[in-house]
This record gives sequence, structure tokens and C-alpha cells, in this order.
Amino acid sequence: MSGDYYEMLGVQRSADGAAIKSAYRKMAMKWHPDQNPGDKAAEEKFKQINEAYAVLSDDQKRAAYDRFGKAAFQNGGPGGGPGGGPGGFGPGGAADFADIFNEVFGDAFGDLFGGRQPRRGGVERGSDLRYDLEITLEDSFTGVQREIVVPREMTCEVCSGQGAEPGHPPETCSTCNGAGQVRASQGMFRVVRTCPACQGQGKIVRNPCKSCAGRGRLKRDRTLAVKIPCGIEDGARIRLSGEGDAGGRGGPPGDLYLFLSVRPHAFFEREGAELFCRATVPMTTAALGGDVALPTIDGAKARISIPPGAQSGRRFVLRGQGMTHLQRRDRGDLHVEIFVETPINLTAKQKKLLEEFSQASAGDQHPQSQGFLDAVKRFFEGGSETQGR
Repeated sequence: MSGDYYEMLGVQRSADGAAIKSAYRKMAMKWHPDQNPGDKAAEEKFKQINEAYAVLSDDQKRAAYDRFGKAAFQNGGPGGGPGGGPGGFGPGGAADFADIFNEVFGDAFGDLFGGRQPRRGGVERGSDLRYDLEITLEDSFTGVQREIVVPREMTCEVCSGQGAEPGHPPETCSTCNGAGQVRASQGMFRVVRTCPACQGQGKIVRNPCKSCAGRGRLKRDRTLAVKIPCGIEDGARIRLSGEGDAGGRGGPPGDLYLFLSVRPHAFFEREGAELFCRATVPMTTAALGGDVALPTIDGAKARISIPPGAQSGRRFVLRGQGMTHLQRRDRGDLHVEIFVETPINLTAKQKKLLEEFSQASAGDQHPQSQGFLDAVKRFFEGGSETQGR
């Protein structure tokens, strides 16, 4: 077969064993013949990635390939010989393949490398479902119970999921004898494929159920009461076992996964169990000192005491006024940053009072401004001296 093994798996030549194994798993899932029935190009691609993985997953074969290319496995090359070429398996090779195929394709491939026997009777697990749920920050703080409506495949009550009219049970498939799969030999491999006669069900339905048209399942809306725990964060995922689609031919149902998003809050920002907010205070309060009231996430009110001469950016911490921790009773803290607001739309009297205040002010009333002006003055004086030299 032509082509570079690294390119076949879509990895860099510097990829480690874990990256190669992960890439092979994805490619095997994508190009497996059962996923692409009747597609000769996909079957050829599947053979290529198996050949590539057989070499790159073995350190000795990979080293030989990196040095000599595919010539290493031809005409008795360093990687050739029984069990040594791309199609062979060194120590642990078959086990690695079996582990990956069992992980990717389940029991249906257990027999390929002498592992578990495939399941009989066409039993299949139902599909997993996803449901996106948005909650508020307050919901996350207190915890909440929500009712959700999930469209899902339910077992047909008329035929009990068998897909056949009552009184006309499915017949055992004569092609696979009910196994749902047929075996074929391809060189050193024993390949297990889905039975073409029953499509892997192991049974043939001669009289399909009129209620579900022989599918054994019907699309129905299911209402669920979902409990969201307090302290849960944005992006969290909750698994509801058995609440996915019903399984086929009596198989187990899939699971339902809730993907949670927490709506941005108008006042608070969250980092874990810590809350942050910004409090705007009038210039007079910042100058003279005073109390500022602000809300808390639990719906109460808190107060912070502003000392005289407080500046923008000063932070205050209210202990235990933040978010609840997930599965814990204690809370984080609330961090408040103040922002001093300069007054606008002044009246003539207010302007006059401020002008009088400005005239009566000395440098020690504005230490930061005075320090800035002194720095600017020193900069320009130093610049003039430099230019005069």
C-alpha cells in the first residue's frame, strides 16, 4: 500500500505512543466497514490505518520504518519475518489491537482477536442524549429543581419493543442463526461483520408492528424533574442514567447528559466560590467617608464602610458572602471594588464651592496628583538639561 504511515493516522512524526493510539482509535471508528457498508474506499482506508498502526505502535518497527521506510518490511528487511511486518504482531501487539477494538466497537469485535463473544439476538444499547439547560446565578447559589421535556425513543408498548405484530413473533435469522453477525477469514484475521440478512438483529420480522412500523420504538416526549445542586458551575455536566433512548430488541437504554450553563449576572462575576462586584461611590463619600449598601447573592443587603480619602480600585472583602461550594455547606467571599464617581451637571453654586475648595487645597490633600505632577516636572527638567549638553 502507498502512503506515509504518519499521514494515514494524521499525526506528526514526533507523536508519542498515546497520540498515535488516540489517532488510530478515531480513524478506526470513522473508516470501519460497518460504519461505511458497501464503501470499498472506506474498506481500503481501514486496511491502511491498521497497517500503519501495526508499525507505529511497536517501537522497534517504528524505528525501522523511520530509518528505512516501508522497505524495512520487504524482502526480509529489519522489520520483516513472521509477526514482524506491518501485518504481524510483536509481543503485546494483538492485545493492543483487541483493547482498542473492544473499546471503540464494543463486544461486536471481541472475537476478532480471540476476546469476548459477540452479543446475540440483536440487542443494542440505546443512544445517549444531550440536553442544554441554562440557569441563573441565583439558581446555582441555592440549587433548584427544574422540569424539562426531552424528546426520546421509547419502547413501543404494543409490541414490547420486538417490532412485530402481537401473535407474530420475530423469526430467528437463518443466515446467522440469531447471532446478528457472520464471520469471514481475511488472511490471518477472522473478521466479524454485521449479518446482511437481519442487519445485525438476529431476528427477521415478517409482520411488522403497525404502531411503530417495525422499529420497536416510538418518539415520545418525556418530562423529567431534574435537581440541580447548589454551587454547580458553568459548563458542568450531569448524567442521568437510563434516561436516554430506549435500547433495541430489549437492550438497555442510553443515558441523558445535562450540559449546564449559568447565565451572566448583571451585578456579580464569579470565580469558583468567590464573587466579585463593583460599587460606585460619590466623590464626597470617598473623600469624607461613609457607608455604602449593596445586595448579596442570597437576596439580603450588606454594607461596607468607606474610610475618608478612599480611592478608586480599593477592595473590600465580605467574608462568607460569596457562592456556595458544591457539596459543601460553607461559602466563598464577596470582593467589592469601589469606583469613585466624579460629579457632572454641576450647578453654578456647586462649581463655585468646588473652585473655593480647589483654591484652599494643598498638595497633601492630593498626594497622588501632586506626586504625578512632580514626576512630570522632573522629567522635563531632566530633558532640558540633556538637550543643553
